Amino acid sequence: MKNQLIYFCLGILGLIILWNVYLQISLQKIKKFQRILFTGKKAQSLEKIITENQQLVLRHSNELENLRKTTASIQSLAFRSIHRVGLIRFNPFRDIGGDQSFSLALLDGKKTGLVISSLYSREGVRVYAKSVKEGISTKHPLTEEEKHVIEKASIEKN
Repeated sequence: MKNQLIYFCLGILGLIILWNVYLQISLQKIKKFQRILFTGKKAQSLEKIITENQQLVLRHSNELENLRKTTASIQSLAFRSIHRVGLIRFNPFRDIGGDQSFSLALLDGKKTGLVISSLYSREGVRVYAKSVKEGISTKHPLTEEEKHVIEKASIEKN
């Protein structure tokens, strides 16, 4: 019984020694890391570095916010600009040969813009412009060709 107690105490002592060795190795690694990190630096210079980094982060944050505002403005302008275009040629009169008449739709992202139509006949050429809001004309009725060119412009990715 006495021998068992001695072996038990020696086992515990061995574990404590192993744990102490592990802690010493870990402490040496931490000290080495600190030496590398703080070589040639004093507390004031570290505080200065942290302050400079904080100011840099704030400046970048402000620049990022400005970029977000600029991007939103550009997207708004792009959505209002003409970027949907459709063109069809057609023959409005069966007695005259060729597709010399046309309809051209110039629309923004909300299908708002205008349709220009040119009708060619033996007597001359007539050109019409109709305003379009959200894909329909509120003031003037649209011809089938004009409706078709608006649909074509709305579908195509230009």
